Amino acid sequence: MKALTFAGRRSVRLESVAEPEIVAPFDAIVEVRLTAVCGSDLHVYHEREKGIDVGTTLGHELVGEVVEIGRSLTTLKPGDRVASPFTTSCGRCFYCARGLTCRCIEGQLFGWVEGGEGLQGTQAERVRVPLADTTLVVLPEDVSDEDGLLLGDVLSTGEFCADLAGVDASGVYAVVGCGPVGLMAVLAARRRGAEQVFAIDSVRERLQLAQAFGAVAVNRENSAPLDAIREVTEGRGADAVLEVVGSPAATRLAVDLVRPGGVVASVGVHTEEQFAFAPVEAYDKNLTYRSGRCPARHYMEQLLPVVRDCRHPWRSVISHRLPLEDGPRGYALFDARQDGCTKVVLRP
Repeated sequence: MKALTFAGRRSVRLESVAEPEIVAPFDAIVEVRLTAVCGSDLHVYHEREKGIDVGTTLGHELVGEVVEIGRSLTTLKPGDRVASPFTTSCGRCFYCARGLTCRCIEGQLFGWVEGGEGLQGTQAERVRVPLADTTLVVLPEDVSDEDGLLLGDVLSTGEFCADLAGVDASGVYAVVGCGPVGLMAVLAARRRGAEQVFAIDSVRERLQLAQAFGAVAVNRENSAPLDAIREVTEGRGADAVLEVVGSPAATRLAVDLVRPGGVVASVGVHTEEQFAFAPVEAYDKNLTYRSGRCPARHYMEQLLPVVRDCRHPWRSVISHRLPLEDGPRGYALFDARQDGCTKVVLRP
């Protein structure tokens, strides 16, 4: 079958790879209908995250059809249309029972194989899904493939970030980074009643979407985000900052923007070894810093009714819909933010 594979720094190839097979009784094989290129894929693409084997199938976003099941599966059947989070989960361990499905003791991340061990990714014609009963979510007929795809990653992660930040109707909030997750965080904040949400980025297309979603768009290259927020908070700063980039510069800006006693909620994938702020700064500002990988499986069922409500413009974050064969070009477009690229969806 065809798949997009990691070929070294800034190199993605369309290759023929082995067909996935059932190897454990709780596995399923899913024929991929849609997958996508995610901002966190760029960490691998640029080797900011190192260790992945050359030849690994990339990707972790998935909507597809179950075509084969292991003998122990009880809730899935061939023909089911399903969406997947980016990590597998057992649904019963200490962490799954507490909703932290991303830290399942049996869980794996799609698209990461190191030293021959791990799980191949979803940017392929078919994919093996371990722990399929408790990982995959069967999509109702009134949920589109694209909505299901967003549900499994960026939509859930934006919601998680708003939860970490404690967003409510009374506060003033800043979202640092208006890629797909940041835009979903804007929508999550607005859905919770927040009236004053500042969206900070430097890419025109992203800022236009953030403004359409109800945020105050601030271009950090020609405006001072801190001045804009202080102006509406009597000089205090934001009650919480939602940082979705995953870089030292984004962390530094978030800490500068938040008021004393406020919260920085960070869901961007960080690869640096040190914080961009000092312990004394956190102490002097009574700062709460909350961070981590989104437990997407936990959020998917919670958000299904929101998606089915169809009142929110989730799909407008998708700028490019390409065949899988154009995946290398999709990576290049998304990385360089060319041609107004905000989100690339791939169809095998």
